[in-house]
Amino acid sequence: MNCAEFVELVTEFLDGSMSESAELSCLVHLARCEGCEAYLGQFRQTVAAVAALPGPGPGLSSAARDQLLGAFRSVPRE
Repeated sequence: MNCAEFVELVTEFLDGSMSESAELSCLVHLARCEGCEAYLGQFRQTVAAVAALPGPGPGLSSAARDQLLGAFRSVPRE
């Protein structure tokens, strides 16, 4: 697994919705890649921060979600 593959799978990894073999590949990659380990930590912090936002309804608007995903995709990868 490379960094780009991990970034594409990070949501599934956090949700626990991937196969055992895919999860193992992610774990092996994380053990070897400080950049993706840091990315995962930042992603977790962002999820927690968004979940803590006050609001009338659950989750983000579509526009805010798209903007947030765009910001994550623009982060330089190794």
